[in-house]
Amino acid sequence: MQPTKQDIISKLRQDMIRWEGFRPPQPGTNNDLGLGPVAAAFPDGVFPTGAIHEFISNSPEATAACGGFIAGLVQKLLSDGGACLWISYTRRIYPPALKLFGVDPDRVIFVDVPMQKDVLWVTEEALKCEGVATVICETKDLSFTESQRLQLAVEKSHVTGFILRKDVKKANTTACVTRWQIRPMRSQLRTGMPGVGHPRWQVELLKVRNGRPGSWIVEWKKQSFQTIVTPQIKEQTRQYA
Repeated sequence: MQPTKQDIISKLRQDMIRWEGFRPPQPGTNNDLGLGPVAAAFPDGVFPTGAIHEFISNSPEATAACGGFIAGLVQKLLSDGGACLWISYTRRIYPPALKLFGVDPDRVIFVDVPMQKDVLWVTEEALKCEGVATVICETKDLSFTESQRLQLAVEKSHVTGFILRKDVKKANTTACVTRWQIRPMRSQLRTGMPGVGHPRWQVELLKVRNGRPGSWIVEWKKQSFQTIVTPQIKEQTRQYA
């Protein structure tokens, strides 16, 4: 039976996704990292593992929000085993706070680099280690060439990398598969109950390769992401980080 035109187009689309670093999902596995409706922005609704994801922030509050959101993703990545490396020059993460997001601090190796210029070099070497599940790097500047080197490293090792850029005044072009901006939002308290509610963020997926950028309000509740507001996905079929 000869393949139809639609079959040929579908096959070409799948081939393009693989060529650009997206691995096809394994049957029976959870491939959205618990993001629910947010995952619809990715090609085939699959979160791109084995790729570099860029998070930009311009204030300490936004940096903390990014760290919390990343920790929620790391929880899912560590469920299949492996280690997590958190590399920084001026670390702002409070390790015990990771427990709120289901991440045991003992499973995270914190690497505090003495000199800022060496942070990306250490990150690149860590991303080459196939036994590592994920690497988080806190830095400020990231050039296109530097991001390209990181992306090439994970395409061989299949490690998932997160670059948390702090104090970003103007975002430049990078080779990262996605670019995110996470902002903290006021939590919702139960009626008549004092205290602090569940962590809540304004999540913006600014760029995603072969996907559709969008904006959501997301809450961390019961050890998982909960989408509060119906996702607003921009009608763009091809965006590059």
